[in-house]
Amino acid sequence: MRFVWAVVAFVLAAVMIGTGIAQRTVLQGPTTVDQPIHVAADVPYVMIDGAVLNSHDGPQTLRVVGPGTIFAAYARTDDLSAWLQKADYAHLTLGNDGAIVAETVVRTEGGADAAVALSPIDSDLWLEQFQQDNVLDTRLQLPEDMSVLVASDGTRAAPGDLTLSWPTGATTPWAGPLIVGGSLLLVAGLVLYYLGVRHARRSRGPRRKGLPVPVTEPIDLAIEAGDKGVISATPTRRSLTRGKRSFVILPVVTVSALMFAGCSPDAWPQLAGSPTPSATPSIIVPDDQGSPAVTEAQADRIVSRIAAQVAIADEANDAAAAAVRLDGAALKVRETNYRLRTAIADQNSLDPIPSSGIRVLLPEAFDGWPRSFFAVVGGGADSPDKILSVTQADAWSDYKVTYMADLAADTSLNLAPSYVGAISIDPDSPFLLLAPSQLAAAYADVLDKDRDSEFAPLFDVDTDAFRTQVAANRASRLDSFNQTAAETGTLSFAASAGDTAPVALATLDSGAIVAVEVNETDTVTPTSTDAVIKLDDSPTVKALAGVSQSGTGFTTTYVDQLFFFVPAQSSEQRIQFLGYSSSILDVKAVTP
Repeated sequence: MRFVWAVVAFVLAAVMIGTGIAQRTVLQGPTTVDQPIHVAADVPYVMIDGAVLNSHDGPQTLRVVGPGTIFAAYARTDDLSAWLQKADYAHLTLGNDGAIVAETVVRTEGGADAAVALSPIDSDLWLEQFQQDNVLDTRLQLPEDMSVLVASDGTRAAPGDLTLSWPTGATTPWAGPLIVGGSLLLVAGLVLYYLGVRHARRSRGPRRKGLPVPVTEPIDLAIEAGDKGVISATPTRRSLTRGKRSFVILPVVTVSALMFAGCSPDAWPQLAGSPTPSATPSIIVPDDQGSPAVTEAQADRIVSRIAAQVAIADEANDAAAAAVRLDGAALKVRETNYRLRTAIADQNSLDPIPSSGIRVLLPEAFDGWPRSFFAVVGGGADSPDKILSVTQADAWSDYKVTYMADLAADTSLNLAPSYVGAISIDPDSPFLLLAPSQLAAAYADVLDKDRDSEFAPLFDVDTDAFRTQVAANRASRLDSFNQTAAETGTLSFAASAGDTAPVALATLDSGAIVAVEVNETDTVTPTSTDAVIKLDDSPTVKALAGVSQSGTGFTTTYVDQLFFFVPAQSSEQRIQFLGYSSSILDVKAVTP
């Protein structure tokens, strides 16, 4: 009976394994929908519209074939269209009949509207980019508001042979169970077969024929050592070894079948239900609000690029290299520092821009230009976190740091998530406690007059460590000056708004984070026509002034990069100080 069940198990195993393998091979339909695309136009770029990418369900696979290096990137469709405004390109769109249409966009030849060669590599607009030689394969999952750019180097013609693929969703959910179940039946059949053979051998003893032995005659069972061999029903060692080998081989085949069946998730039934999304706090976004300027990954990549470029500039004292990624107040202090480091051997460099991960990101929600974002970046174990204001002037420009300061206050702000972004506040907005365009001048007045300033009640003194520091520094320097030069000269202090435009992004409580520039000036003048102001003890001032003494005196300018939280006009809060950076900017002789 064991042999019968073994045969049944073998037959069922063969049927199940064969059916499972057939489902994964000859019976399996196409797993992808492939759409070859040939672009005949000789243009440097090909733009694949989001509608084309989403003409079928599921993730998209892009394959591009062409000589040399192939470049591909994806970004928001509006951003990509804006970047291509200066270039000739082929635009792949979806026609009314569902067919892919290639429209060639050619800029006016000659004149201001002529196409220009743009390098697509490492543009800050791209959310992700890819580069491969001769053949580029990448898997994407983009929504309809994103598009893909394909190019070579921006000068040569873009590759014209493209293929888009989408999964059909065809699955073989019973292939895995059939193969595994058949493999188990095969093992069971072999076990039954082995047990049947062993049972047959044990039940078959030696069969001897001869004369009957008298009942009263005893049988001597003793056998001398020299007599002939023993007859035994036990299988020989060779039989045992062969049996073991035939039994051990099959688990290897079974394991191979299991590996084949488990190589793909679509070979198994999906018994688990769909995950239930958890509730998240709802944020009402105005219909006319634009998209956030950058994503978290994009912003992190931009800050890393800025940090690397500024590090190169710092190493070489190269202001032109720094201008690639710096602007406004951040660039001005770097230029001054390079002048000092060139003239003074032991002059310290400014703090580097951290390249570590972004801790807080607040991008502007705006589809046009210029666009900005604020980022708080870790400064390291021995330095405070840095707060950056980063701005992109247009679609073809790199993002540049315009303000950078040390985060000085531990303040909890009600910020929008980075995937929503914040609207930019108009410089003359009447809805804040103080308009961004007035903030620098008002704070400069507070630095000069302290509590006597008309703007002093608007600022929170408890959070403003910088204001206290400036007052103490001025008092100390004035006292030191009066001890030695009170009879021959005067020292005066003044603060004013700088010329870098303020940057302001809204918070969720109708307030705003505002970055401004304030210039502080120290003026030393002689009180006698016979007296002169010498700079022997001030190598920094001497290096910037270009002279060692003056009969009219000197004015030293310091630039302060300041960040504030400005509450709404209707709020009972006061303006809170967030961070600062102060550096010497210039020294000039006083004009008579």
